[in-house]
Amino acid sequence: MSDINPATPEKQSTDEQIHLAPKAIAEIKRLISEQKDNDGMMLRIGVQGGGCSGLSYSMSFEKNTDEFDKVFDFDGLGIIVDSKALMYLGGTNIDYSDEILSGGFKFSNPNSTRSCGCGTSFSV
Repeated sequence: MSDINPATPEKQSTDEQIHLAPKAIAEIKRLISEQKDNDGMMLRIGVQGGGCSGLSYSMSFEKNTDEFDKVFDFDGLGIIVDSKALMYLGGTNIDYSDEILSGGFKFSNPNSTRSCGCGTSFSV
């Protein structure tokens, strides 16, 4: 028997992983190779308030981690996600497209209940 109230079903993913497609891995590695002093550089993926749907994805290059960070390894590429962001990003698939009009990183987030047309913001 479930303890979840049927009127408010649990929306959070229990998957504490993120998933990167091979094209996304290749593009992140390419971007890191263009950074100065890129030895040990990793990509931090996070969530911040804002965007037209309430939350938006953030990406930045970093070398250091904090005690609440989880580091994922994808073919030697370090991806950092802090534990709070992982609550929103668990199970997310990230791909990359080099299409002229709609290119860029694409987030497919199972926790999202709504997203904007450009795919960079979402709500849960």
